Amino acid sequence: MSDSPVSLASLMTPSKTVKIDFPGYSGMSVDLCYLAREELLKLRKKCLSTKFDRKTRQPEETLDEDKFLIEYCEAVIKGWSGLKYRYLEELLLVDVSSLDSDDELVYTKDNAELLMKNSSPFDTWVTETVGDLENFTSNK
Repeated sequence: MSDSPVSLASLMTPSKTVKIDFPGYSGMSVDLCYLAREELLKLRKKCLSTKFDRKTRQPEETLDEDKFLIEYCEAVIKGWSGLKYRYLEELLLVDVSSLDSDDELVYTKDNAELLMKNSSPFDTWVTETVGDLENFTSNK
């Protein structure tokens, strides 16, 4: 055993991806990536713009929410499986009448963004799940 102390910096990892079952939907799971606080702050900073406020004569930072959603989805949603068309009907307003309800919607970045943008239950679950470190540690 070494006498030199272990550096916390050498133990830290900026992200970790795990497959997590989506509650209430049999066979559906989402590959989510946990981002360390520093990574989330970098992501947010990329989506800030500074404008000059004429009234206060001060620079003002504003968050581009659409850009943030796109960047956030890309950073935390890495894939999914088992998202059947019949599940979509419960998550957002869709017309899947011409499709087999047991077929699956394939994961694409665009599909993930649209689901996050238009489905409150999915958005809430992703945000809460990614925010809970316990979901990404082996001690659960």
